[in-house]
Amino acid sequence: VQLQASGGGLVKAGDSLRLSCAASGRTFSNSGMGWFRQAPGNEREFVAAISSSGRSTNYADAVKGRFTISRDNAKNMVYLQMNSLKPEDTAVYYCAASKFPYSYTDYAQYNYWGQGTQVTVSS
Repeated sequence: VQLQASGGGLVKAGDSLRLSCAASGRTFSNSGMGWFRQAPGNEREFVAAISSSGRSTNYADAVKGRFTISRDNAKNMVYLQMNSLKPEDTAVYYCAASKFPYSYTDYAQYNYWGQGTQVTVSS
């Protein structure tokens, strides 16, 4: 599976962004997908995950109620809708795919990673 993340940018606090992740490979519909982020000087952290069917999702406490993960298996796409953005959301955002269909929160369960897209939120 190859992943290409896009949609990042520079926004103001309170604004919204939608990140997209395009996946190639026939196994996409069987893969749990996740979004992670990494700010300078910090470790990569979990943001959101979705199961292969889309019926199960998980969110980090820091984004719960503001971010929504979704997927379109017909288009091999995963999305992260980010609302009410805060300066602390500033990071490089990565999409990831697992060989298994679950909505894992642990980055070690993901086998494939995209290149990342920068999100910068100004105050």
